[in-house]
Amino acid sequence: MTTSPSSPVAAPPGPPGHGPAPEQSGLQSGLKNRHLSMIAVGGVIGAGLFVGSASGIAAAGPGILLSYALVGALVVFVMRMLGEMAAANPTSGSFSAYADRALGRWAGFSIGWLYWFFWVVVLAVEATAGAAILTSWVPAVPQWAWALIVMIVLTATNLASVASFGEFEFWFAGIKVVAIAAFIVLGGLAIFGVLPGSGHAATGFGNLTSHGGFLPHGPSAILTGVLMVVFSFMGSEIVTLAAGESEDPQRAVTKATKSVIWRVGIFYLGSILVVVSLLPWNDPSIAKKGSYVAALDSIGIPHAGEIMKVIVLTAVLSCLNSGLYTASRMAFSLGQRGDAPKAFARTNLRGVPQVAILASVLFGFIAVGFNYLWPDTVFQFLLNSSGAVALFVWLVICFSQLRMRGIILRENPDKLIVRMWLFPYLTWATIAMISFVLVYMLTDDSEGGGRIQVLLSLLLAVLVVAVSLVRDRLGRGAAEKAAVTSG
Repeated sequence: MTTSPSSPVAAPPGPPGHGPAPEQSGLQSGLKNRHLSMIAVGGVIGAGLFVGSASGIAAAGPGILLSYALVGALVVFVMRMLGEMAAANPTSGSFSAYADRALGRWAGFSIGWLYWFFWVVVLAVEATAGAAILTSWVPAVPQWAWALIVMIVLTATNLASVASFGEFEFWFAGIKVVAIAAFIVLGGLAIFGVLPGSGHAATGFGNLTSHGGFLPHGPSAILTGVLMVVFSFMGSEIVTLAAGESEDPQRAVTKATKSVIWRVGIFYLGSILVVVSLLPWNDPSIAKKGSYVAALDSIGIPHAGEIMKVIVLTAVLSCLNSGLYTASRMAFSLGQRGDAPKAFARTNLRGVPQVAILASVLFGFIAVGFNYLWPDTVFQFLLNSSGAVALFVWLVICFSQLRMRGIILRENPDKLIVRMWLFPYLTWATIAMISFVLVYMLTDDSEGGGRIQVLLSLLLAVLVVAVSLVRDRLGRGAAEKAAVTSG
């Protein structure tokens, strides 16, 4: 049952200047500024950075730095566009709500449901990954039981209150940030031979060019690297959804948008630079142990493998926690706009969208089951069909911003606090870059590679758009029939 909490957050159904004062959404402003700050910082550090960078280094050599830089630039541009819209109108629906207004209801419906689907599949992936680590420590508990325990605990956290979600995420993100910062500092000292107690010889930046050059596999490997790293950046947009439940949404979004450059620069480019400077890119230990463990081992850090397991587990739990939050808030927003069951838009006495959370975690549990029962068929299909959704989301943000800039200027120009640089030229350039990545993915015909991901994701997108258009047509038909009857 929807309640009226003492401190609800306004979640406008439309952008600034759209009709009268917005209704109360029922969500509470339980996220503090420190929660939002850490969510913004930690949101760009996913488990993919720790476990997926080794394959990127193998594919592109030191040139993987350019791959990360290119994708990082895309993220910065997309976040700037999203920040422009979110600072003017913070809402739990974020880009889905903006697409609804700027491009049409079909767009908001489609990208909202695709994004929800993406995150419920991620829940299954991360729950399984976390369970594998926990089973290696406590083998007496089967892996499926650990996955169940992890999902139940984080579901309870999200159901308790938005503040409890924020507190968990604050500490999860804090551990990731401290770990990356410590890695960069220790690695940097070792690179120049000044790390006390380390037997690692000073290498400077010689490893960047000494083993076949900076681009040992040629310039085309940069694009191959892009395909391998692009999805590790997904999650940076979460702060714009969470801002709707914060004490000062405009300030939170503005701060997060402006800080995304240094976040990407330090955490991604900085840490990968340390890895490829400490070790030759083709050192067998990188592929065998993982890039970060290999780097820590090379400078004599004891128990590097176990340390990294703890950090990866933290990143996995953080992704699970924020993924469940994100999926539920998108479902909540879709329910508010009539694009999902009305029950999704109801909140309990604590201002939590309980039904939206339970529905999201239910599909997450089902996906976990598929992962154990049919990992190479049904679950692989789910993975592939959600594989390109991140890029679709970025494209929708770009096209929405092209329209929303004019709407904001026309209706509430004073709310244009954050502005996209070089508008509209850089927006169109970003659209071209994302489109190029999608097209290049089609050249990857390996099993589970880019081609199958793009094609299945496109198929899913077409089906969702078709459902939206049919719903709209049936709705208009019913409205016309009602008008004729009443007339």
